Amino acid sequence: MAERNRSYRTQAVILRRRDYRDADRILTVFTPRLGKLQLIAKGIRKTTSRKAGHLELFTHTSLQVAQARTWDIITEAVTVESFRHLRQDLGRISRASYVCELVDRFTEEGDENQLLWDLLLLALRQLDQGESELFLRWFELRLLSLTGFQPQIFRCLGCGDELQPVTNFLNLQAGGVFCPRCGEGQPGMEPVEKDVLKVLRHLQRSPWRKVQALSLRPQTLQAVEGILHRYLLTILERHLQSVDFLKRVRRQRQTAATDRTNPS
Repeated sequence: MAERNRSYRTQAVILRRRDYRDADRILTVFTPRLGKLQLIAKGIRKTTSRKAGHLELFTHTSLQVAQARTWDIITEAVTVESFRHLRQDLGRISRASYVCELVDRFTEEGDENQLLWDLLLLALRQLDQGESELFLRWFELRLLSLTGFQPQIFRCLGCGDELQPVTNFLNLQAGGVFCPRCGEGQPGMEPVEKDVLKVLRHLQRSPWRKVQALSLRPQTLQAVEGILHRYLLTILERHLQSVDFLKRVRRQRQTAATDRTNPS
């Protein structure tokens, strides 16, 4: 009994939440030293709750938690970073939802990953400032690397030779790229142009500060996005709900831009 009554303190980012019973919520959080956790916030949906404002989605918070039989109980919560700009813009909300869903899907409860914690905080800080779609592509590749799913895009998966700046062949199921000699005409292969592969390589091996000034043709960025999204879905074997949200917001913005350009 004494073991269950112990408490601990941790920083956390709120990834996901769901209502439970009349006034509680189950929160999925990511922490720097305890990995992903499922915690319960009792009474948080009551208007008198003092913790509610500190446990909003995407919030970086400091928690006091009591160990319990089913879900550990949040007894105190204090905001460290609110990322308030994320809640003022639908585009930023959609991107933050996507980042948090990826972290949720690629982690198991209790698996510590300090580098992924650092990446998550960097992502929320950058998105709070309004970073671009390019940042999401960089984030995807960095997350894949930190969770053990980094695609092989520097050497041929068939012969092991260094890939040359020509049209090579991508195989999502195999997790990487084949040279023309090994890939051409084989099942499951799709051509990947040299400019697209060059961008993927730069995103994979470079810190964000060396990537953020990169200017890409829309067609190249779209091709990179398509490859990474399909690779993520191949690994997860399930659809990401936030992708639909991202696409819907993007369509709305494109429609609004068109309406401004061509007023009736």
